[in-house]
Amino acid sequence: MSALSIVLIAIIALLAGMEGVLDEFQFHQPLVACTLIGLVSGHLQEGVMLGGSLQMIALGWANVGAAVAPDAALASVASAIIMVLALDGGTADSQTAITTSIALAVPLSVAGLFLTMICRTLAIPIVHAMDAAAEKGNFKGVEMWQILAILMQGARIAIPAVALCFVSPEIVTNALNMMPAWLSGGMAVGGGMVAAVGYAMVINMMATKEVWPFFALGFVFAAISQLTLIALGVIGVSLALLYLGLKDVAKNSGGGAGTGDPLGDILNDYE
Repeated sequence: MSALSIVLIAIIALLAGMEGVLDEFQFHQPLVACTLIGLVSGHLQEGVMLGGSLQMIALGWANVGAAVAPDAALASVASAIIMVLALDGGTADSQTAITTSIALAVPLSVAGLFLTMICRTLAIPIVHAMDAAAEKGNFKGVEMWQILAILMQGARIAIPAVALCFVSPEIVTNALNMMPAWLSGGMAVGGGMVAAVGYAMVINMMATKEVWPFFALGFVFAAISQLTLIALGVIGVSLALLYLGLKDVAKNSGGGAGTGDPLGDILNDYE
């Protein structure tokens, strides 16, 4: 891996770690982080494929109360680097590199939780330092400590990422090639199951009788081989606009007979 690629990966990892807290530009999302790492390392197609698969897993990750979700930033960055190392080492099967990286993403996300715990523990005295600076009216001091805390969150991803970049690609490739067929096949199946579980968690949170028709239509349209992803996206946007338009019409029509949800009213009539 070239020095320029390592520097660019370190920047992406730093942004991903910071966005894990800021959550503004979404650099920590797998689809973004893996795609960018694939772009700067010369493996854009594989990066997009890995990011899309990991994004399906991360869709079901969310902080609920005191429960902290697995670290998507470290899982995305580290698994993408492992995939790049495997591809740079000359592995002939790119699918094996991708599926193995997917399988490693979950334990990497758990390891990221440990690093997050350390950073949040270190952030406690930083908060007290910011309070002390605020009491003195030292606004530059408050900003300095805030920037330091955010950089610390970025460093928790950037440091492991840079360390992984110096691993010999041949070591990763040889490790993948030494895996027996039953193990690599099992990891491929397991990676697919993990992605399905993440998607099922999202469906479980969003499922209502109003959106089930759209869910069914999605599977029907996806089965039509002539439709591209762009065509499916256009269909999805069109259905969303039709739904919102019907909802506004029902709401503005008055009378109070409906609920404001046209699909819901139709389904209620058949119950």
